Amino acid sequence: MRGMDNPALLDLAADLAADAARLILEVRARGFAVMRKEDFSPVTEADRAAEALITQGLRAATPDIPVIAEEEVAAGRITAIDGRFWLVDPLDGTREFAAGEAAFTVNIGLVAAGVAILGAVAVPASDEIFGGIVGAGAWKRRNGETHPITTRAPPPAGLTVLASRHHGDDPALKAALAGKRIAAIHKLGSAVKFCRLAEGGADFYPRLGPTMEWDTAAPQAVLEAAGGVVLDAAGAPLRYGKPGFFNPPFFCHGRAPGAAPA
Repeated sequence: MRGMDNPALLDLAADLAADAARLILEVRARGFAVMRKEDFSPVTEADRAAEALITQGLRAATPDIPVIAEEEVAAGRITAIDGRFWLVDPLDGTREFAAGEAAFTVNIGLVAAGVAILGAVAVPASDEIFGGIVGAGAWKRRNGETHPITTRAPPPAGLTVLASRHHGDDPALKAALAGKRIAAIHKLGSAVKFCRLAEGGADFYPRLGPTMEWDTAAPQAVLEAAGGVVLDAAGAPLRYGKPGFFNPPFFCHGRAPGAAPA
């Protein structure tokens, strides 16, 4: 299916994310072991099975677009990238998944010329799928119904901040919030945080701990398609295709900094 346009590519990503979400829940229902990769991060049968499903589907449908996937990279398989490439995190939030919690996602994003242009994020535990094409809008699908989503302007009462569940006590968080009017801070795992900003449920997510590009490409596209921005510490958009696929610290805003209150 060469020559697919962006809406068709997003449909492909969303369908594969939904299939992977069902597979992940099946693995959870029957039980699984938690293993450790060389960097001591956790991995399960669900990570690997979901990644195989997604990468096979992407390569069959879009053989001209390289695929970079978390577990393949961990195993030393790194596909050469071109102007466009897929970034896949088959199970973002493995620690939450293994602990029986709900904040884990499936992330499938497409990058072009260093920019995350579209993405699909499934939240298996709540049967949600978020999708977006930057410049064309974002949506949320649940219980078979799909509706558009947008970010909100910062409320007069202050920002609702989402912080990393595992890095939320970082002293740098206090510095990142200095001078801002804060209404609430909630700690949450995985790319779910991007999605809650995208649908107008929160306003600011500073990510100060380490992440990889497959963690962020899909949810960044969803958030920016919904009206948000993702910026690095210098105020520049977070970009892709960096050496080693490592991200710097970044800041997700429901609206661009300086936007007027609602």
